[in-house]
Amino acid sequence: MRWRRIGMLALGALALGPGPARSETIVINGTTRTFTAQLPDSKPAPLVIALHGKTQSGLDMMTRTSWPAVAKREQVAVVFPDGLNRAWADLRSDEERASNGPPKGTDDVAFISQLIQKFIDDGTADRKRIYVTGISNGGAMTMTLLCRRPDLFAAAASVIMNLTNHSARACQPSRPVPLLMMNGTADPLIPYQGGRGSSSFAVGGFWSTDKTLAFWRDVNGCEARNAGSSELEDRDRNDHSTVTRIGSHCPAGRDVVLYRVNGGGHRMPGSFADARFERLADNILGPQNHDIDGAETIWAFFQRFP
Repeated sequence: MRWRRIGMLALGALALGPGPARSETIVINGTTRTFTAQLPDSKPAPLVIALHGKTQSGLDMMTRTSWPAVAKREQVAVVFPDGLNRAWADLRSDEERASNGPPKGTDDVAFISQLIQKFIDDGTADRKRIYVTGISNGGAMTMTLLCRRPDLFAAAASVIMNLTNHSARACQPSRPVPLLMMNGTADPLIPYQGGRGSSSFAVGGFWSTDKTLAFWRDVNGCEARNAGSSELEDRDRNDHSTVTRIGSHCPAGRDVVLYRVNGGGHRMPGSFADARFERLADNILGPQNHDIDGAETIWAFFQRFP
């Protein structure tokens, strides 16, 4: 596996970053954009677009998750784009998002779409196996891409994010896409039950996870009721959380799955700590679950499609 590092080092308050990466760019609608890519030797390969959360960078997404290990083992291309101002221009209204978003007029749908096309054109990516996933603001951007360019993706996964009234009204997908959701019940920023979270940094207006799940079930032609649930093994009894997998009754190839992290915070489950100062992260964002690994779980879902 060879590396191409494209992007600027931009570490958030809880980041675990390595040294500065070499910067390379792509110009989208006259704006210079950056990203980091881990590419396999064999081509064409499946391509995963992994979108960071707000205040983070693509490099943060790379260092805080198991996506690099998955990419190396599975010979998958994984691209970690950088949002402008460390944020994504998703479909939420200004009132439904925290401050310091991307510059007005930012078109992140065009950015991601053209980034995908670049890797298809150079022979790296298999156009039938393009996937997108994101955390928090990156999860909102993942849903935005399903609303605006579902034709690009074989499957998608949103972590610690719910819809809002504005993003739901603006979402008119042209086709269904299999979707995995992964939300924590003790998330202080994106409340599982909807509304406004308990954090002083939270904003209001979020739908509940159940309502968001119902929206995507409807889009994919699934039944409204759950298709059963299973309690996953509590492998780490010290992480103060467990995981329940909730399925859906959907037509073939249109699966909608929820991983409910019981007691989980505004964190992606992982096999290792996602912050240098874990106690501080626990206080600000809530507990991180270690019973499952988010990237591994998402990749297992992606592999089933198309």
